[in-house]
Amino acid sequence: MDRQWFLESIAADGSRVTYTITQLPFRIGRDPENDLVVTTLGLSRHHALLSRDISGHIRLTDLNSTNGSFVNRQRIEGSCLINENDIIHFGTAEFRLRARAPEQTRVMSASEMHTMLVPNGMNLSELFVPNEAEFLALLDGHGLSGAAQPIVDANSRQIFAYELLGRANHPLLPCSPIRLFELASALDREVELSVAFRDFGISTIAPRLKGLPLFANTHPKETFSDAFFDSLVTLRRNMPELDLVVEIHETAVTETRQLLSLAARFREIGIRFAYDDFGAGQARLVELGDAPADFVKFDMGLIHDIHLASERKRRVVSELVKLVLDLGSVPLAEGVEMEAEAQICCDMGFKLIQGYLTGKPIPADQL
Repeated sequence: MDRQWFLESIAADGSRVTYTITQLPFRIGRDPENDLVVTTLGLSRHHALLSRDISGHIRLTDLNSTNGSFVNRQRIEGSCLINENDIIHFGTAEFRLRARAPEQTRVMSASEMHTMLVPNGMNLSELFVPNEAEFLALLDGHGLSGAAQPIVDANSRQIFAYELLGRANHPLLPCSPIRLFELASALDREVELSVAFRDFGISTIAPRLKGLPLFANTHPKETFSDAFFDSLVTLRRNMPELDLVVEIHETAVTETRQLLSLAARFREIGIRFAYDDFGAGQARLVELGDAPADFVKFDMGLIHDIHLASERKRRVVSELVKLVLDLGSVPLAEGVEMEAEAQICCDMGFKLIQGYLTGKPIPADQL
């Protein structure tokens, strides 16, 4: 074999264990004669076979098992070629195909691995994350993309700023930032994805937007870290002309002392900030009053169909807008899709609006 292959699994204690594929063909099943004996509900005595394909890949063949073999959670019929990092299920037993022994794992010899106990149950487990290799490549810039959505003056509809939005154009990854952050969360890589999106937007999109203010998102996990602030200091030094507005998510607005310190540090380096998704959870009125932001972005859940909302809800939103204005912040309505919504927002005192009505996100390659 030109490369040493392994099947990786996750033990009950969460540790990762790798099983050396010592030779091909390599048989998997419940029978003691198999190379890898897996005693679990739903596995056949002779369940599947790994063999070398003429192309140099490994071929997985299901041996007419009762409960099937799956590659990346798709049941195979007959056989198929498999690649490094593919997720394989034999019945309900989950593995990942690897081409080398990962660090911090225990490699079992052939004599040790004839029997492995896994939990009973007939549902496919989800211990591994699909397309992990492609996602890690995205973090390195492969397939990374973005867009910019206009933020406009509520009355004149003139463009006031743009918000930088992260995207992916990798064929095996979702384009939606929400889906990508779900994937990042499963891998505990949310901060790295946030940094990658922000770096791409500032380096690739910002130079095309004629010096207008740029709103950039942050992830709650990075908001108060020294690494995050240091990156802003470096950015300020390298791009002194950039008018950057850092968006702080509503879920990070929980500690007044931290916010006061962060706001002071922002002022020192000449960066403005905004509270994002205001009203999505708790209103955080105490923190809003003690550490006023330059901008307060009202969550689209408050704005959607505001023209059809009850008088009570409109009064609540209107009072919040007045409070924001009294604190010296600029209220911004997110998710405005209809003219009727925009008109109500103007009447309430919103200074800025953002949404499909006044401008959809523009892909980076179309700017």
